[in-house]
Amino acid sequence: MDKFSFLNAAHSQLIEDLYQQYLKFPDSLEPSWKAFFQGFDFALAGYGDDFGGNSGPSQVSTPVQLAQQASANGQIPADIQKEFQVLNLIEAYRHRGHLFTNTNPVRQRRHYEPTLAIENFGLTAADLSRKFNSATTTGLPNAMTLQELIDHLEKIYCKSIGVEYMHINNIAERKFIREWLQVNENHPKLNAAEKIEILEKLNQAVAFENYLHTKFVGQKRFSLEGGESLIPALDQLITRSSQLGVDEVVLGMAHRGRLNVLTNIFGKSYKQIFSEFEGKEFEEDVFSGDVKYHLGSSKIIKTENGEEVAINLTPNPSHLETVAALVEGICRAKVDNKYKDFKKVLPIIIHGDGAIAGQGIVYEVAQMMTLEGYRTGGTVHIVVNNQVSFTTNFLDARSSNYCTDVAKVTESPVMHVNADDVEAVVHAIRFAADFRAQFGKDVYIDLLGYRKYGHNEGDEPRFTQPNLYKSISKHPNPREIYKEQLIKEGMLSDEVLKNMETSFKKLLDADFDASKEIEKNTMDPFMSDDWKTLPMSGKGAVYNTVDTKFDAKELKDLAIRMSTLPGDKKFINKVTRLFENRIKAIEGNTLDWAIGEWLAYATLLTEGHNIRISGEDVERGTFSHRHALVKTEDTEEEYIPLRHISENRFDIYNSHLSEYGVLGFDYGYAMASPNTLTVWEAQFGDFVNGAQIIIDQYLVAAEEKWKIQNGLVMLLPHGYEGQGAEHSSARLERFLGLCANENMVVANATTPANYFHLLRRQMKWNFRKPLVVMTPKSLLRHPKVISTIEDLANGQFQPIIDDETANAEKVEKLVLCSGKIYYELLAKKEELNCETIALVRMEQLYPLQQDKIDEVFAKYSNRKQLLWVQEEPENMGAWGYILRNFRDTGIQVVAAVPSGSPAPGSHKMFEKNQNSVINRVFDRNDEPAKRPVTA
Repeated sequence: MDKFSFLNAAHSQLIEDLYQQYLKFPDSLEPSWKAFFQGFDFALAGYGDDFGGNSGPSQVSTPVQLAQQASANGQIPADIQKEFQVLNLIEAYRHRGHLFTNTNPVRQRRHYEPTLAIENFGLTAADLSRKFNSATTTGLPNAMTLQELIDHLEKIYCKSIGVEYMHINNIAERKFIREWLQVNENHPKLNAAEKIEILEKLNQAVAFENYLHTKFVGQKRFSLEGGESLIPALDQLITRSSQLGVDEVVLGMAHRGRLNVLTNIFGKSYKQIFSEFEGKEFEEDVFSGDVKYHLGSSKIIKTENGEEVAINLTPNPSHLETVAALVEGICRAKVDNKYKDFKKVLPIIIHGDGAIAGQGIVYEVAQMMTLEGYRTGGTVHIVVNNQVSFTTNFLDARSSNYCTDVAKVTESPVMHVNADDVEAVVHAIRFAADFRAQFGKDVYIDLLGYRKYGHNEGDEPRFTQPNLYKSISKHPNPREIYKEQLIKEGMLSDEVLKNMETSFKKLLDADFDASKEIEKNTMDPFMSDDWKTLPMSGKGAVYNTVDTKFDAKELKDLAIRMSTLPGDKKFINKVTRLFENRIKAIEGNTLDWAIGEWLAYATLLTEGHNIRISGEDVERGTFSHRHALVKTEDTEEEYIPLRHISENRFDIYNSHLSEYGVLGFDYGYAMASPNTLTVWEAQFGDFVNGAQIIIDQYLVAAEEKWKIQNGLVMLLPHGYEGQGAEHSSARLERFLGLCANENMVVANATTPANYFHLLRRQMKWNFRKPLVVMTPKSLLRHPKVISTIEDLANGQFQPIIDDETANAEKVEKLVLCSGKIYYELLAKKEELNCETIALVRMEQLYPLQQDKIDEVFAKYSNRKQLLWVQEEPENMGAWGYILRNFRDTGIQVVAAVPSGSPAPGSHKMFEKNQNSVINRVFDRNDEPAKRPVTA
């Protein structure tokens, strides 16, 4: 018997040990051993010690004896063989039953081989009437005939729900799922009130879409038709989760079905939706607003069971799946700052089938599931599976079997559900709530439906899927299907449903008429309770001076405390020396960049703020300057100095290798925690390219589109150090090109003190704006980049730093610059002992502090020339922005020649270009390089 050849070489003691392990932890064994021991037990229970079967009597009372017999004569008794074969059939249903379900409402399922036919397992029709003890492993109370067992397995695994869970290695999780599915054969047990409630939600979903289709012909609404069971699903998920302890829900979804969710889950008035279809202006002129199917909402609702739940629908752009990262960040902020319990907050993310399979951020977010800095206690993912992505068939949209196969990366269970079977949908949703509450892991619900119209209501889907849309055009909606089911069950009369439909239509008609009276639309505030102490900034508020001072004595005390390692812990010598040098710098009153940053965090912590910093390698810092977390040499125990100076939270997390997902997460975190200084740092500034969608769609636009503030700080290491095209530029020009209407702050601080005040100002404002900082690399340890305790204690952020050494009367050339190049220009000025040039640093590039600029220009009124000097190529950096804002001043630029690459690959060529820029400023070489030279 090749099938049992694994027994032949097994030592008797090994078999005995494995059997004892099987008795305690059966699911921990390799499947062939588990099946062997199960077969032995079932045969022993059913046939006694003497179960020779066709091979005649044999005295087999232990698994070891059975193995020895198999080894001696190459044959397993027939009765045990049959039990093995039935066990294999059961395992096949668990592993592959989802491939043979009735989950697709409008298409024939693809054919898979081998099938679950009993002949594929060595069984025959003659075995169908025979009883097998193996049946008890499926939840049946005792031995059943093979036919009864198959019927049982078909109901569990092959009806309207297909379950994938055998990829999960955790024994407890697999056992929980198996036992949950076996209750009532994986079918819901609903009372009459629950059925009527589901029908009412379906009626709302269907009738609302039909009404919009009639009243606003051809207008985009991204209809939910074909997936209307999402509405009762969400309703049931919120209700079930609240019973399991959830107090707040954060939901993220794209545009399809959003209007239906806003009205029928979030309670947004129908008249408000109708008014938005009229395209009226928003009340607040300062806000440009957004299309109706991108807007968010926050409400307190009461479930059918009477629990109050806060629910939030996160605003989103059209960039699919982007909102998923924000949802996770918002939930983590609420856990950290409000609930202190992951079970209290539920993230729900609604995906499209094409998007979940095609968008890389899905994987980035999935990988956050158990990471210390990013976990949220499990997310319920619901895929509204239309089986078409715009015009692309699902076979062209992915290589994986299912759109949800990303779930296998995190060993999360998946339920594939026929969206036409609303009771099955509710059942699957209840499983998701239960599993998430039990294990704090993600769950995926693949809601297989269809899209009744094209990608939008003005699109013609038959261009690309004519046959599919023939089927869809004849297909009844889920409400009609469920209505017929309830009528057959005697739960409902046709008259009751007609009354339900009529009363709901009257409500819609009344709201439609009322919508005509609305002059301007209003925007539902998102998470307004979290922001009630921080009003929106008025025009010009960013120019107001803010007090960021801090007592000098306390400042020095904080500096010493956070730079002193505990004496009872052993660290590597380099760490010890590093902290000793910090103490010396503090005592010598020469604070470097790292100390300035630490003190900004320390002072904010003592003043009641929390701090969160995340990004790739932020604990140590990419350039090994921060060392906010150090580890002991012997045990690698973590020690975080800033956690020992205040009761407030200081969290710093090395992220996984992700920019898009992590920046989105931290943006969401800042969105929900205005009193936390939330910082995301790029490993190198140019890595922010990978997160450009978060910047474009949220960071710079959210306030105008959705009336949402955000105080996220982005630290982007920027500076030309001769290291090649990569990692030189954080693309300052892109950020400056996105600046408008005081939507954010862009800075390039050059002293520890100015950086200290910049970070403190971020939390001292009575409003929030995103802050983008071009942070240094070589300047982290530059001998001139130092500040004193007094600079930190008594100063304030300086948007412009004047040349204190310049004699204004003698200055003929006023040079404006920003960042690292200032120190190179300064070195040249000192070398030449030049008195005719003044070097003025623009520390805050946006918004420009025009009054400070006017003061500088007035001071150097004798100048003959005004220059903007930058190390970036002329077509990059700040020059284009400076030119737009200083076009009437006659300003000229000194920069490297235009280039398609941020910097040359050759270090020598970099030095040549950089020296050319410096020398031209001092009239040492007025001719720029004729063309860029690249590696």
